[in-house]
Amino acid sequence: MKKLTFGALTILTVTATASTAMAQDVAAGKSSFNKCLACHAIGEGAKNKVGPELNGLNGRKSGTAPDYNYSDANKNSGITWDEATFKEYIKDPKAKIPGTKMAFAGIKNETEINNLWTYVSQFDKDGKIKQ
Repeated sequence: MKKLTFGALTILTVTATASTAMAQDVAAGKSSFNKCLACHAIGEGAKNKVGPELNGLNGRKSGTAPDYNYSDANKNSGITWDEATFKEYIKDPKAKIPGTKMAFAGIKNETEINNLWTYVSQFDKDGKIKQ
């Protein structure tokens, strides 16, 4: 009985810790997104700014946000956004898509990039947080 109780407590602790870590990643990612806010919006009611709104980015083809005037480089990049592509892109946007209009030096810190992806990827195409 003691082993069963200990096992259950271990599982609960691991689950709670994982949930806390995820919440911290999202919070840190939201803070990191402040670097993006001048040009991009995300969440319910997000509109295009200097850059396109980023709702539903995961799985979206580059150059396809409605009513945004993309560069030919973005429209013709052939990119479908996913975690790996985003993380490579955000380090150096102009290297990943030469000719992009995005004037951002990039983020080099891996933890910050991971947190930013966790934040951005939680939004569906309607700007709602996925359940």
